[in-house]
Amino acid sequence: MIPKIKLRHKIIAAVNAVAVAGAIILTAVGSSAAKAQRYNYASERWRNGSKSNYGQVSCYFSKEAGFTTKGVEEINIDFYNQLAKASITREDNQKLVAFAYSTLVGSATLSCDRSGISETDITAVGGDFFLFRQFRLRKGAFFKDDDLMKNGAVIDRQVAWNLYGSDDIIGKNIYVNNVKLFVMGVIDLPDTKAEEKCIGKTPKAYITYDAAELIFGENSGEGGSSKLTRVTCCEFISPDPVENFTYTVVKKHFEKKYDGELSIVNNKTRFEPKTRVKALKNIEDLVVGKGSVVYPYWENASRITDIRLSFIYGGRRLLLLIPIITLAVLLIKAFKLYNRKKAGLKKAFADYVSVKWSKLTSKKAKTVLQTTEKES
Repeated sequence: MIPKIKLRHKIIAAVNAVAVAGAIILTAVGSSAAKAQRYNYASERWRNGSKSNYGQVSCYFSKEAGFTTKGVEEINIDFYNQLAKASITREDNQKLVAFAYSTLVGSATLSCDRSGISETDITAVGGDFFLFRQFRLRKGAFFKDDDLMKNGAVIDRQVAWNLYGSDDIIGKNIYVNNVKLFVMGVIDLPDTKAEEKCIGKTPKAYITYDAAELIFGENSGEGGSSKLTRVTCCEFISPDPVENFTYTVVKKHFEKKYDGELSIVNNKTRFEPKTRVKALKNIEDLVVGKGSVVYPYWENASRITDIRLSFIYGGRRLLLLIPIITLAVLLIKAFKLYNRKKAGLKKAFADYVSVKWSKLTSKKAKTVLQTTEKES
């Protein structure tokens, strides 16, 4: 006869099933939201199938911090020195560290060889900037630091349509403050809700630091100089011979000098469930931000994702408490039942072993007897 399951047991089982299903759904939602912010996973693209561990760190400075391209060079040297101490050296001038730097230099009205114009936010970029961003390229290519020509521009699709009524305009001229550039690449507009909220309505263009100096002149430099050196966003990818190596190098190099004017993000761990749940204790830091630090739109989008994931993974942890508590209760009850039935269980086990042993010895004796009879 099958025992009848009590109603309360059915309810407990149903609650646990719903909790586990809910935790699985939240895990999938959280993973999807994190992966959508692709720039946080640039280290995976840089690793390119290698089994080595890599770290990725982003630094955001206030304009008053005075961080410059010279500072980027200094920390790049520091990275190689620290890697050498960890017995990691370059072979055949191998590039071990990827880095990028950028700053929003201002807005300007772009014109072209036709009648189109476009009010555009212009960002000066250097290093491996497009490796980190991984913009979706519609046409053309990204420029690099070692390109001979420094007057190439990467513009978003909205700028292209405002100027020429098409995004198939690679090689076409654009003009910013009477400085002629050419369109090297056209990128898609952001496609995640977080990025759409943060990017604003003004289209974007990305140019080299050399081009920015020509366009913005003294307004782009530090201390009245026409040389553009300001950096408000700096990012690094480096091998991680030990856990959090990249983050530790950056923190030691910057933290004391730029205290209060700097925000450091460990991209490698920022979206991990334990990191996000821990961040709930100081959620106001994400909501309010840090001082006068300048965050580009892609980082603001990731900070929105940070907040969402904190609540998603916090809710998942609460749901998982239900089956964990249920399992703990069952284990306690099983232990108590065992203690009550311990004597009887021991006797039953002893009787079982005794019967098995008797059968085994009887069978063995019978086999020996049959062997003896055959020999005789």
